[in-house]
Amino acid sequence: MTSQVPPQENPTPLSALLLQQVKSSDGVRFADFMEQALYHPEYGYYMAPRDRIGKSGDFFTSSSVNALFGRLVARQLMQMFLLLGGGAFQVVEQGGGEGHLAQDILDAIAEEAPELYSQLKYTLVEVSQDNRQRQSENLEKHTDRVAWCSSDDWSIASGCFLSNELVDAFPVQLVEKHGGELQEVFVTTRGDAFVEELREPAGPKLGEYFSWLGSSPVEGNRAEANLAAPLWMRHVGKRIEKGFAITIDYGYPVEELYAPYRRAGTLMCYHRHQADDNPYDRVGEKDITAHVDFTALQKAGCEVGLETLWFGEQYRFLLALGFFEELVKLEAAASDEKEARALRLTLKNLIMPEAGMGETFKVLVQGKNVGSPELFCSRAIGAIPFG
Repeated sequence: MTSQVPPQENPTPLSALLLQQVKSSDGVRFADFMEQALYHPEYGYYMAPRDRIGKSGDFFTSSSVNALFGRLVARQLMQMFLLLGGGAFQVVEQGGGEGHLAQDILDAIAEEAPELYSQLKYTLVEVSQDNRQRQSENLEKHTDRVAWCSSDDWSIASGCFLSNELVDAFPVQLVEKHGGELQEVFVTTRGDAFVEELREPAGPKLGEYFSWLGSSPVEGNRAEANLAAPLWMRHVGKRIEKGFAITIDYGYPVEELYAPYRRAGTLMCYHRHQADDNPYDRVGEKDITAHVDFTALQKAGCEVGLETLWFGEQYRFLLALGFFEELVKLEAAASDEKEARALRLTLKNLIMPEAGMGETFKVLVQGKNVGSPELFCSRAIGAIPFG
């Protein structure tokens, strides 16, 4: 079954290249199309030099809203350092964008925990040379604490693995269920346009994935299958000897991700702060994302010794780490009431459950060989300091 996709009115060098590749084949899985759109070495969205984050880019991240986000993450890292008994402490961050989160974390630790800072090694795992250059510039004053490596060239003896809005950018397979059977979306062409075609899955991996997960889309619905996510989580867990993993992203547990009312899935595209659901226009010039299945991450983590210590909404995570306490300090330092009001309006995006990032964004904290510690981020709202 072939369906026409939305208009493709903004061709790009990458769309022209992929059109020729698809025409010369029998079609490609959507996951392969998405991988090229995001990670093609020359034209991919994350690989080519461009502004992606902030006002001049295509989207905001929590760390680009205000340095407070990174300061609060740093507060949790400081406690983890103490829980592990002090000494050498490693933070490995993958997919760190332009380095804003790393910069804010390192600034906060240098200011508030000099003992930790002196023993800290902060490693960034980054595939994009453009991002590496931007990270290097933003982290210049922390040069002696920072290093870069590939995805296979790191390990943590004692410390924490960190990612913020990474997993949502993993290429996903698109699936639909019809007549009780899974069908996979393939990208083919009609003339000079991309079209989608539903076919039987290419091999057994999709069926095995949903069997392992214990859930699948309901009849007639479209959904995403992020087969790379549990593989990545196992990879992370195997490289941690003793420590933690913090995963921050937008997503849901599996029962909500594949809920009957979510008929079209969660795939979205972002270009100049405008969202749409058409990945076939402006190929290589806009972000393509899908919400994260946090059930899959927890299940995969458990298989390699990463136990779930806390999982919840971002607003709960930030409130428990002293969001309002820090907000009061920032307001007190504002030059006037107008600046203080602007600060409040900006920071509310981090915790607002509806229009902001507070509820859609989730935080998963896992631990390996650390027991069952009482983490700061798990504090009940009534136990949170407010000044």
